[in-house]
Amino acid sequence: EVQLVESGGGLVQAGGSLRLSCAASGFPWDDYAIGWFRQAPGKEREAVSCISNSGGSPYYEDPVKGRFTMSRDNAKNTVYLQMNDLKPEDTADYYCAATYGVIHSGNYYLPYEYDYWGQGTQVTVSS
Repeated sequence: EVQLVESGGGLVQAGGSLRLSCAASGFPWDDYAIGWFRQAPGKEREAVSCISNSGGSPYYEDPVKGRFTMSRDNAKNTVYLQMNDLKPEDTADYYCAATYGVIHSGNYYLPYEYDYWGQGTQVTVSS
């Protein structure tokens, strides 16, 4: 059974930090790129970041560049999203997703490129 389980969400004040984790099982982890997406109430799901199966330099969407850092630990089948200097507009449900496809700057942000999704973890940033 394929599983992607996010954790680490919570309530934090603006300017604070959180570290999200996504633990995976049930598929060949080393062959999959992993993305982070988020969805705020009343808004569409949007990409946050993506890292290739080999763990090369991640892609980041402009709103999070310089504040968020994505990494992966292939020994633990886990990816992380370190979120610093959080802002109220970062409030959303955060999801990790896995894709077997080739990820590049032209497609990593497209939800339909991803094969498997987690259930999400909620992040709330108060002002």
